[in-house]
Amino acid sequence: MIPRFSLTIAGLIAALALAGCSSSSGGGSTTQIFTSEYGTVSDAGYSIPAVPISKIDKQFHRQIVSYGTKEKPGTIIVDTPNRFLYLVLPGKKAVRYGIGVGKAGFAWEGEAYIAWKQEWPTWTPPKEMITRKPELAKYGKDGMKPGLANPLGARALYLFNQKGEDTLFRLHGTPEWASIGTAASSGCIRLMNQDIIDLYERVRPGKSTRVIVKQ
Repeated sequence: MIPRFSLTIAGLIAALALAGCSSSSGGGSTTQIFTSEYGTVSDAGYSIPAVPISKIDKQFHRQIVSYGTKEKPGTIIVDTPNRFLYLVLPGKKAVRYGIGVGKAGFAWEGEAYIAWKQEWPTWTPPKEMITRKPELAKYGKDGMKPGLANPLGARALYLFNQKGEDTLFRLHGTPEWASIGTAASSGCIRLMNQDIIDLYERVRPGKSTRVIVKQ
C-alpha cells in the first residue's frame, strides 16, 4: 500500500533540487518521475488496485518536466495529440500526467475552468450517450453509484465555460489503465486513478483554475 502523494506546489519546487534528470519525450527533460506511486491505494473505504505500471510506456508515468509556457502556475493544459496533461508550476516546470482522450468525433478543444470537483463521483451518462448505448438508460436518472467500476473513477473535475455553462466534459479517473495513451473515451480526459487523486489535491475549483485543451 502506498500513501497518497499530495505535495503542494511549493513542496514540489523544493523536491526538484533533490531529483536527478533524465530525458523524456514531450514537455522537455524529466526532473522527477513517480513510477513508484502506482501501488494499491486505500481511499474512502475503497481499495484501488495497483496499476501494472511496467506495462504502460514510461512517458505516461507521472513526472515533473521542464515546461516553457506563458500560462501562470496552476493552469492545466491538455495536449490531446501527445496524450499528456500538464499542471503548470513555477520556474518553467510542470507536473505531467499520461491521459486517455476522446475517440475520433468525440474530442473537444477550447478553454474552460474547474467549476467544482468531487471525490468518488456518481456517473450520469449524457442523453447522447444513452441514445448510442440504450443499455445505459438505467443510469439516466439517478446515475451509477460511486465505486471501483464507475467510469469516473476515484475523482472528477467538472469543466465549465466562461459563461458558467457545463461543458459536460470532465477530467476524471479510470479503472481502465490500459487506455492511457490512447483515444478511447467519449470525449472526457481520463487519468489513472492514482494520478487523478494527485491532480485533485493540487487544484482548487474556481475561474482562476484555467483548463486549456489543445487538439
